[in-house]
Amino acid sequence: MIAATAQLTAATAQRHLLLNMTANGSLGHEDEELLIVRRGEGPYVDDADGRRYIDGLSGLYCCQLGYSYGPEFAEAAERQLRELCYSPLWTGSAHPTAIELAERLSRIAPVDIEHTFFSSGGAEAVETAWKIARRYHALRGEPGRVKAIARRGAYHGLTVGTLSFTDDPGLTEPYGPPAIDTRFVSNTSRYGLAPEFADDEVYTAWLLAELEATILAEGPETIAMLIAEPVQNRGGCITPPQGYWQGLRALADRYGFLLVADEVITAFGRIGEWFGGDRYGARPDMVTVAKGITSGYAPLGATLVGTKVTEVINRPGAVLNHGYTFAGHPLSAAIALRNLEIMERDRILDNVRGLQDDLAKRMAALTDLPIVGDVRGTGFFYSCELVGDLDGGGFSDTARTELIVDLIPRRLREAGLLARVYNRSAPLVQIAPPLISDRAVLDRIAAILAGTLAEASSRI
Repeated sequence: MIAATAQLTAATAQRHLLLNMTANGSLGHEDEELLIVRRGEGPYVDDADGRRYIDGLSGLYCCQLGYSYGPEFAEAAERQLRELCYSPLWTGSAHPTAIELAERLSRIAPVDIEHTFFSSGGAEAVETAWKIARRYHALRGEPGRVKAIARRGAYHGLTVGTLSFTDDPGLTEPYGPPAIDTRFVSNTSRYGLAPEFADDEVYTAWLLAELEATILAEGPETIAMLIAEPVQNRGGCITPPQGYWQGLRALADRYGFLLVADEVITAFGRIGEWFGGDRYGARPDMVTVAKGITSGYAPLGATLVGTKVTEVINRPGAVLNHGYTFAGHPLSAAIALRNLEIMERDRILDNVRGLQDDLAKRMAALTDLPIVGDVRGTGFFYSCELVGDLDGGGFSDTARTELIVDLIPRRLREAGLLARVYNRSAPLVQIAPPLISDRAVLDRIAAILAGTLAEASSRI
């Protein structure tokens, strides 16, 4: 009966639902199976057929608390809805829950960041950062600062504006020229680079020299902001070398542009800190967040803005002509407040800090497998970059189809693990488990990865 119901649900989805980032017309054909997630418990989710999986990706980097806190969030939601269902943050109007959340965020935010502009998700938060940067420079008499700098391979969103900062031709080219003039510089991956770059001081100096050369070539007076993730997601959990974020701060101060830390994925405990940049000494002017701010229990995004910026954009008479209908929605704000309360009460960050070293060792051991070229990441956020059957580590079309497209994702799911398998120029397997995961769950994730990748290695 369950299987029949699952088949009916999948057929209905194919008739009526357009999925994100999906070849929707291929579903139901050539073994393209639709995973329908029906319920969750702890770090696990069950599909419509009753099969249970470890959610090794926390939904989409969202579900920091897993799936067992529903009653607590339901209570917070009911209390809010009984009092106020909706009120906009618009033209001089606010509501207490958004005010309380903004104050709460200021207490855990990086130094000198005191204000919050709410949105509905991560792309809106990034687009907000761009518009605030433009407004900031215009009010300071520098309207010519119209360019952005991002990093190669980066992903910062899929709206027309944020696509400009996203370095992925497969995502950008179908929509024509970018809306924002953006220059891309190297990300901080060392895989495949010269041996001397294993030294943090040498590598940081090289990265910052490249960035400064780009700034000077474009004209410092044209650069509005630089955006970067503390740990870059796209390309595989790429961590920075020591001194990198301090160098970004120094260049931003020297040349007058704003520094934006995109923490849509890395904030709220993903790497054991409230904000991932805290681990690397980052001092951004703005921080973009979403996903973990509510642990996926409601949609919410936010742009956290430093006092250097707000002192300009909040000048008497200056209008910030920007907004979203559901920005800081009372229900989402109430969920976010309860999320932060639970994370503190249940010492979620301490769980990550206590188990991250063991996870790092288990993941590092995967480099013994022939198909694993590199393992990188930190906290509860890791990826394996895979190497194939061609000279230089690439995959032939046959190997890519058999392993990356078919065997690896199929075997992971058969073993009860949901992870991300990238089928791009640098094939990756990525995990980002719920932050409530215990040692047994993390060990099981590592064991499934090891078994799957060992089988894939034998097929090369």
